[in-house]
Amino acid sequence: MISGSDLFQWLEVATQTALQAGAVLKKYWGNLQNIQEKGFPGDLVTEADKKSESLIVHMLAQAFPDHQILGEESGVSLPPSDFVWAVDPLDGTTNYAHQYPMAAVSIGLLYQQESILGVIYNPFTEELYQAAKGWGATLNGQPIKVSRTTTLRESLLATGFAYDRRETADNNYAEFCHFTHLSQGVRRAGAASLDLAYVACGRLDGYWERGLQLWDMAAGIILVQEAGGQVSAYDLTPVNLASGRVLATNGHLQRLMSQELMTVRQSQSLKIPFVSSNQK
Repeated sequence: MISGSDLFQWLEVATQTALQAGAVLKKYWGNLQNIQEKGFPGDLVTEADKKSESLIVHMLAQAFPDHQILGEESGVSLPPSDFVWAVDPLDGTTNYAHQYPMAAVSIGLLYQQESILGVIYNPFTEELYQAAKGWGATLNGQPIKVSRTTTLRESLLATGFAYDRRETADNNYAEFCHFTHLSQGVRRAGAASLDLAYVACGRLDGYWERGLQLWDMAAGIILVQEAGGQVSAYDLTPVNLASGRVLATNGHLQRLMSQELMTVRQSQSLKIPFVSSNQK
């Protein structure tokens, strides 16, 4: 059983950790000396990623020696535990390398594979998002709620494209074009944690993406849920963090977006020309 006082204490530790990691990112902003590609074109890592993650892992390991830590750059730490901290020390590395200020520190805590706590901090806009199960969600200490938009025609959506988009036909391009026609617009910021945070605070009405990792989603999922939104797989089943796919909305658009995503995927699998469905 996890007590409310435990969650509050853990959220405070995660918050202070994210703030300090954000200071590291500011230090290297515009002063990078080493930018490398990890695998796919555009999948970058810098000294800022590594310094930020080293600080985060050190602080979390000191505070929670019995918890496991999963870092984007360092992998999984011991010991095995029902509690796993999923750490993205710099979400939006490509943005960061180009001094495009859509980048963030993302720290999420999972208990038995369920997101229960999250902190997302963009040090360049000085926006700090926090959430814990049953405690609600905040932006810079003020409560946030998802939007009230009820139709796709009136919605502003977001998505992203995975690093393997050049190598796979399942690259999200068809879905992007489809929702661009159905909505007021689809944004692609390049930082999944911030996309989820923007759904939580009502700036976006819905978000979907494939090719994500656990550390991309862990903090943002609990933010959306605690702000009154919904998170699921594309087909409305419970989100499977290992799948790399997520659909997050204000709740009003969850079923509508799911239906459209499944329509696009069906048309692709049948290899027939895609015909846009009627706007809702």
